Amino acid sequence: MSEEKIIWSGTPSQILNFGVFIICLLTCFLVVPIFYALWKYLVVKCTKYVITTERIKITTGVFSTKTDYLELYRINDITFEQPLLLRIFSLGNLKLITSDTSTPELTLQAIPSSEELQNEIRKHIETQRDKKRARVVDFT
Repeated sequence: MSEEKIIWSGTPSQILNFGVFIICLLTCFLVVPIFYALWKYLVVKCTKYVITTERIKITTGVFSTKTDYLELYRINDITFEQPLLLRIFSLGNLKLITSDTSTPELTLQAIPSSEELQNEIRKHIETQRDKKRARVVDFT
């Protein structure tokens, strides 16, 4: 039996809050935007992705947390997205289409080396499908 190993772990980049930070900087004399910017910072900072050879673990929440697990063999398709702002900072989004009922679609936002990570995930998806003897059947 192979042991589950971590492929990648991290948090989304704070670049997701770029627009919020700019607007809050311009309106900081109102004081409230400072707290809003701090909250948005914490929301992104408290989002954690852990990708292993068998599953993806997503933890979200600032005061109370929620952890969701997605088995790799349930992923049907991966899309690599790189909007202009993320491309400037060599970041990207991985959009996962799954057969999981609780998480039919999952986007790993603003992560570094996302194109290489996509290839690594694909490799482990096939390994897990072979291990679980699971196959995707399309009835269209």
